[in-house]
Amino acid sequence: MSEISIIAAVADNFAIGKANNLPWHLPADLKHFRQLTTGHAVVMGKRTFESLPKGPLPNRKNIVLTSVMSEGVNKGYFEADSLEDAVYLCEHEEKVFIIGGATVYKQCIDKVNTMYITWIHNKFSADTFFPQINLDEWKEVSREDHDADELNQYSYSFVVYKRK
Repeated sequence: MSEISIIAAVADNFAIGKANNLPWHLPADLKHFRQLTTGHAVVMGKRTFESLPKGPLPNRKNIVLTSVMSEGVNKGYFEADSLEDAVYLCEHEEKVFIIGGATVYKQCIDKVNTMYITWIHNKFSADTFFPQINLDEWKEVSREDHDADELNQYSYSFVVYKRK
């Protein structure tokens, strides 16, 4: 059975997107995301997939949740019409990361045991938000706090949560 986790960058006001893009540019978070997910499977909704600037993420098994199937497998990704089907496509994967968007996070937040959250310490105008987390159900197992710098405009924290 694959380990299924959520990975997300979330602002202090739970913002995760605006106009199908990230509301911020944080190179350290992109690098962190790439390090954690490379070599594993990533599951995302159709709008999240469409927001990727270069198509399927390289060196990862990309699975797109969609109700309208196309020819994804011929374009470097797989399609599934349910979270259960997506998980089935990942049965031989060591790790599976749910990478968004909001609807997919909401569907699976009660089904995962680990969350990798990059908290961006700012509030942003957004049209897409991460589901509210009941932190009484989660234990923080690691945290790396970082100040803003010349490359990263906002302070941020890489936090790993495990379900209690």
